[in-house]
Amino acid sequence: MRTQADIQRAMHDYLPLYYTDVTPANNVIDREAEEIAALNIAINDVLAQFFIVTATWGLARWEQIFGIPTDEAKPIEQRRSVIKSKLRGVGTVTPALIEQVAEAYDNGDVTVTEDNASYNVTITFVSTLGIPPNLGDIKAAIRDILPAHLTVNFVFRYYLYANLIAIGKKYAEIAAITYDDLYNGRGV
Repeated sequence: MRTQADIQRAMHDYLPLYYTDVTPANNVIDREAEEIAALNIAINDVLAQFFIVTATWGLARWEQIFGIPTDEAKPIEQRRSVIKSKLRGVGTVTPALIEQVAEAYDNGDVTVTEDNASYNVTITFVSTLGIPPNLGDIKAAIRDILPAHLTVNFVFRYYLYANLIAIGKKYAEIAAITYDDLYNGRGV
């Protein structure tokens, strides 16, 4: 994207040389360059709304398209992950599709295990420690794509005392870690 200075320089280059020292002409060019730069910023902002990964104020429109209730209180990244999940969650439900949907929310790796005999699907969060902050959204998205007769179990990883000792934590450091920190994957 061109800066205001680049635009001013280009506009001045197009002027005949005898306007170089004419203050009113230079003033007009400078004001027009400001407006063009502002217009470029506005155009790029509108263009960014056409893509889920860059949308900000346009997320409400994406949510409307996919039938997702708009919750302005949620962080933008969580709202984007819900939209991406809806976009990915189309087609025949396979373990790979369930993985894609869950990974869109978690931004980490998950594994999906099917137990067809007991109508059970287990989703294990492999690269995330603790419970993901948007677990409710993940559950809703998985429930939307999964057939109604299947149950879903979620498996989370936590820090163990042995893990903390293995990375060199002393007892005093471990004792200072709160349960909430461990529960939400912030133990180290």
